[in-house]
Amino acid sequence: MNHLISPAVRWTVALALALAGVTTVVSILLMPDFSGTHADWLAEIAADPSAAAVSAHLFAVSQLLVAVGVVGVAVQVFPRAPRLAFLAAALVVLQAFGHAAHAGFNAVMLAMAADAGDAAAHVPLLERTEAGLLPYMALGLIGTVLGLILLGAALLRAGYGPRWLGVVLIAFVVVEFGLSGLSMWAGYLAGALFLVAFLAMAVLTVRGVDGGGRVPATEPAVARTMR
Repeated sequence: MNHLISPAVRWTVALALALAGVTTVVSILLMPDFSGTHADWLAEIAADPSAAAVSAHLFAVSQLLVAVGVVGVAVQVFPRAPRLAFLAAALVVLQAFGHAAHAGFNAVMLAMAADAGDAAAHVPLLERTEAGLLPYMALGLIGTVLGLILLGAALLRAGYGPRWLGVVLIAFVVVEFGLSGLSMWAGYLAGALFLVAFLAMAVLTVRGVDGGGRVPATEPAVARTMR
């Protein structure tokens, strides 16, 4: 059993992981089309304000859930992959911070879209607001890409859960940031990979089995024979 975290903390981490997967995917599914100009963004939000509001709020909540869940997993794998676990947790926490600033930007857009009569005045203000938040948005992007890649590597290095789990996390980054611009189906695939990975980590955390019962290849042979 994994004695690094108490049962109460373990259940908290597992719940955070499961909810992080669900809230993130639902937020993306309800997200308006932000492929056009800033004026188009406001028009897309105004076309379905309820869905846009739910998406924005779920995105904000998901950042706290992702941070709590990933730090909890990092604690579990730290003894077997200390450097990777620490870097992954640190980067994902920074990602959550950067995305929290983006969540504030989303709230501003919701308010502007509700005042459609002043759209011409809102667009320049929206552009200036986005420019001021670019460093935080970049932090969110970099933290997501590097943090989840390192988390996947940490899971593989530590032998945490089935081997496919770490691969799925890394594959999510590749599909989401490398292929999603080519087809909307890539975006759906990325969401499915993210959800599967976080639900799997939630299940492993609830079970409390260190490494899912799998022995890393680097563990001494004597330790293997004692299992």
